[in-house]
Amino acid sequence: MLNFSTKGEYGLRAVVNLARSYPKIKNIKAISIEENISAKYLERLIGELRKNNLVKSIKGKNGGYVLARKPREISAGEVIEVMEGQMTSKCNGTHCAHMKDCASSVVWIKLGEQIKKTLYGIKLSELIK
Repeated sequence: MLNFSTKGEYGLRAVVNLARSYPKIKNIKAISIEENISAKYLERLIGELRKNNLVKSIKGKNGGYVLARKPREISAGEVIEVMEGQMTSKCNGTHCAHMKDCASSVVWIKLGEQIKKTLYGIKLSELIK
């Protein structure tokens, strides 16, 4: 089973919530209530998404957050990588001293590539139908 942290799960839920109401602006409190996520934690997650240009903040009395691009232009993979870090298998790079002589590394590398391909192939617009 593939495990992502609550950061990845909640970050994706928050972005899907914004996708459902796109292009309307939503505040943290509304998203927090609808997704049952702590407003304080959600504020940190949205901050990461904003820094990585997936979400824009709108200042003012009726301010809040909105997706930086249309839902069909943002993939689940982008959100997951912002929240969880770059997706690589432990056989990519310098993580394993046995990579050169390890026959099973092919499995982990191909699995990592397929996971990334799948997540980047899923657009937010598909998740809000």
